[in-house]
Amino acid sequence: MPTPTDRVRNADRSSIRVMYDLAQQQGGDLVRLEVGEPDFDTPEHVIDAAADAARGGATHYTSNAGMLDCRQAISDTLARDYGVEHDPDEIVVTVGGMEALHLATLATVSPGEELLVPGPTWPNYATQAALADGTFREVPMPAETGFDLDADRVIDAMSDDTAAVVLTTPSNPTGRVFDPEECRAVVEAAADHDAYVIADEVYLGLTYDGPAEGIAAYTGHPDHVLTVGSCSKRYAMTGWRLGWLAGDDHVIDDVVRVHESTTACASSVAQNAAIAALTGPQEPYEEMYDAFRERRDLVVDRVEEIDGLSCPRPEGAFYAYLDPGLDAPAIDVAKFLLREHGVVLAPGDGFGDSTPGRLRLSFANSTERIEEGFDRIEAGLAEY
Repeated sequence: MPTPTDRVRNADRSSIRVMYDLAQQQGGDLVRLEVGEPDFDTPEHVIDAAADAARGGATHYTSNAGMLDCRQAISDTLARDYGVEHDPDEIVVTVGGMEALHLATLATVSPGEELLVPGPTWPNYATQAALADGTFREVPMPAETGFDLDADRVIDAMSDDTAAVVLTTPSNPTGRVFDPEECRAVVEAAADHDAYVIADEVYLGLTYDGPAEGIAAYTGHPDHVLTVGSCSKRYAMTGWRLGWLAGDDHVIDDVVRVHESTTACASSVAQNAAIAALTGPQEPYEEMYDAFRERRDLVVDRVEEIDGLSCPRPEGAFYAYLDPGLDAPAIDVAKFLLREHGVVLAPGDGFGDSTPGRLRLSFANSTERIEEGFDRIEAGLAEY
């Protein structure tokens, strides 16, 4: 029997999903703080628009790049909310932000070339680099500055083999928002190396302490930036699988040809839902945003109250990257907290090699459950 290729067989599972599966097996009264998924339902007007579209016959293929109305809505949103200017023909609608990242990697990384990512970082980038037959390289950011983006470290790591750099802002797992000047310096250096910056900005709509501006908006080399976005986090639409990739038309043309052979097109029903989300009433989004910001403040307060526990202040997304102050592997601590105290966190060793002792907490849950989760974390860390 033929065996899978190394690029498939060697793909690692995310430690987030490992903890998710362990929690499913254990069951009981668990406080689930491991998965980054809004606990809100999709706004009602978005669901109605999708249902109306489906009943009206919008159940067929769309163009490979996506419906023009959907790409126009994305174009308008990028310009209005984030200062990123792209015509609809410079946008491809994808099956979630994950496919957009995968396609961006395939379009930029040739076999043997490097994908650089500041660490700690979301684990799926490594798999996407491997699927492109490229190499993944984590560039650790300094813990003493709360994992701020240090452009000099990234630039020093660049070489002629560097094909692309992923900048995730707000960050998963740290919740930090990268300084525009540091991002600009990375883009300029990437341009000098004839490389791209893949701006993973799926959490940009959840930026709490300052303006939400896309990387492509404040660089002199927007042609070297590929912007990834999604409806998943901002509009509580994770299951709809609707994202996008925006960039220069010659890159997007190449991406569309590959997209044709992967998924053909994003769901026609989901595209109609996205139009309603992006162009319709924004009050539901604003209510969710306010709730996430209040939860962020709660997390900061609870961390400060627990002896030995610390984390960088989350400035966006819905993650806190906890340092429990223990000399123990994060996966062991995470399993102990699950088994003995019923709280589920994601171990930091799943976010690269630079922070093996950390624990990622997702505050995409109710304030009551977050409070309960911290009570259990406090008791568990005292016992460990």
